[in-house]
Amino acid sequence: MRPFAKIAASALAALFLYLAAMAVLAADVTFDVAPLTIVTADGHKHDFTVELAVDSDQRALGLMNRREMADNHGMLFDFGQTRQVMMWMKNTYLPLDMLFLRQDGKIATVRENAVPLSETIIDSREPVAFVVELNAGTVKRLGLAEGDTVVSDRIKGQ
Repeated sequence: MRPFAKIAASALAALFLYLAAMAVLAADVTFDVAPLTIVTADGHKHDFTVELAVDSDQRALGLMNRREMADNHGMLFDFGQTRQVMMWMKNTYLPLDMLFLRQDGKIATVRENAVPLSETIIDSREPVAFVVELNAGTVKRLGLAEGDTVVSDRIKGQ
């Protein structure tokens, strides 16, 4: 075998093993679901069903590899502490809106239309405790904004 062919074969084998490991990880990670309500400044309530990403495996997987999500669904990431949060869209096929939440459930930062499959860092801009991911366009469609409140049993600071 030529040197380049050996390198290519080794790289292909490594890629296969990586993808197989990711598939096993994804197969082992499950998410509980819970209701979540977003209350706008003018009092309108918008109800969602969210999957809960509360441990490190769940947070690492997030919505990766999903091809669709119902309009009134999303994911709530609970970091267990308040800190600067950085997200990305690697292996995420769905365009998303992200709501970065303070401990009390107030929306601190809104990031709309995250680009699928991008490795660009999406920064919370300040320390937060939670992130809600929704289908792209939800923020605009519902008129959600910084200062609105997210209500969930997971958010204890309310």
